[in-house]
Amino acid sequence: MNTSAMTAHRHPHWRKSTYSVGEGQCVEVAAAGGRVRLRESDDPGTVLTTVPVVLAAFVRSAKSGAFDA
Repeated sequence: MNTSAMTAHRHPHWRKSTYSVGEGQCVEVAAAGGRVRLRESDDPGTVLTTVPVVLAAFVRSAKSGAFDA
C-alpha cells in the first residue's frame, strides 16, 4: 500500500449531502481503497464500512420502498 492510500484510509475525506441543512442529523460518506464508509455527523466515531455494490443495492431498495413500514 502506498503512503497516500494509507493516509486516505486513516483520514478519509468525508462529504455531506448538499441537502444537509447543518442541524447535525446528516449522513456523511467517504470512499477510499475500494470501500465506502458511512457515519452520522452527530456520532462521527461510529463508522459503517461496505463496498460500493452493496451500498448501491441498499439505496435501490430504499428508493423502491422495500423498507417502508
